[in-house]
Amino acid sequence: MASAQLSRRLLNRTLLRRQLLDAPSPLAVPDAVRQVAGLQAQVPRDPYIGLLARLAGFTPGDLTAAISGRVLVRVALMRSTIHLVTAADCREFRPAVQPALDRELFTTATWSRPIAGLDLEAVLAEARDVLREEPMTAQELGRRLRERWPDRDGRAMAYAVRNLETLIQVPPRGLWGQPGQPRYATAGDWLGAGQEGAPREPRAAAQALVLRYLAAFGPAAVRDVQAWAGVTRLGEVVESLRPRLRAYAGPDGRELWDLADAELGDEDAPAPVRFLPEYDNAILGYADRGRILPDGVTFSSYAARLRPKSVVRGGVLVDGFLRGTWAVWRQDSGEHALHVDPLEEEGWPAGTVAERGAELVAFTSRA
Repeated sequence: MASAQLSRRLLNRTLLRRQLLDAPSPLAVPDAVRQVAGLQAQVPRDPYIGLLARLAGFTPGDLTAAISGRVLVRVALMRSTIHLVTAADCREFRPAVQPALDRELFTTATWSRPIAGLDLEAVLAEARDVLREEPMTAQELGRRLRERWPDRDGRAMAYAVRNLETLIQVPPRGLWGQPGQPRYATAGDWLGAGQEGAPREPRAAAQALVLRYLAAFGPAAVRDVQAWAGVTRLGEVVESLRPRLRAYAGPDGRELWDLADAELGDEDAPAPVRFLPEYDNAILGYADRGRILPDGVTFSSYAARLRPKSVVRGGVLVDGFLRGTWAVWRQDSGEHALHVDPLEEEGWPAGTVAERGAELVAFTSRA
């Protein structure tokens, strides 16, 4: 039987529903972060802006408490970038994305050349010992490792530890309004002995990751999963899951996969204005971003419009699609100002955008 073909608008509305962008969600912060399969957190304030767009009554203290309480953690995961995830997802996701972290470490000349021939198991053991004394910055960890390997590059050794050992960026990093360099502790030390769980067989870990991705981003193509995870050769994994999945055809006829029992969005449903952080997985989570980016707009062209770079900034969704950029900065008077730059003026709901923008300004001014 031929697969049902899904329109671009239906894919958009399904994305909004699964990413909690169709209506303010009553979920608690940890449950919301789990539902969306983690939040991009390379920029520490981005998860706060992302949750403001998703949750009813969200305040910065809600997320700060979850990070300080070790319910949520900041860790290198998908695409080898920092994500905010639940402690459970840290344990679940890391084995599945480890191939991407390995590939970056061992194929990027910046890191692979300085660590060539190094006994990495000994380096990891030493790093665990010194980090058990206290959390350290990458620079501090590199200096400690050089005490034992004085002829080696401390920065490269610290980065090798970051990619080969699950390191948590501990508070105050990631807390609203609290600047500071990232300091690292091992997941075992930060989450407690035995809390990392038994290591999964690689195929089982990859299968679990694909299922979680589809729950948060499906229906999607194999290349979309790979783009989000940063992991290649997932076609075989998706094929092994075929009995648990449903196949669709995208607008261009490309095969898309979804959980067999997952509901699609309502193609006719209205979509509210949403202010997203500059890096949000609703945009980054696909190879083909046509379900959220307008024709002629790429992520690179969107990122080039984000200005000035020294302020809080991001993208504006109108009718479910990225239609502009925004920036908030503090004026000389001490008041915060919002600048919104539409991609095109036609169809721009200025009143609604201004109303939502006022909420954003009030939120960001709390920092």
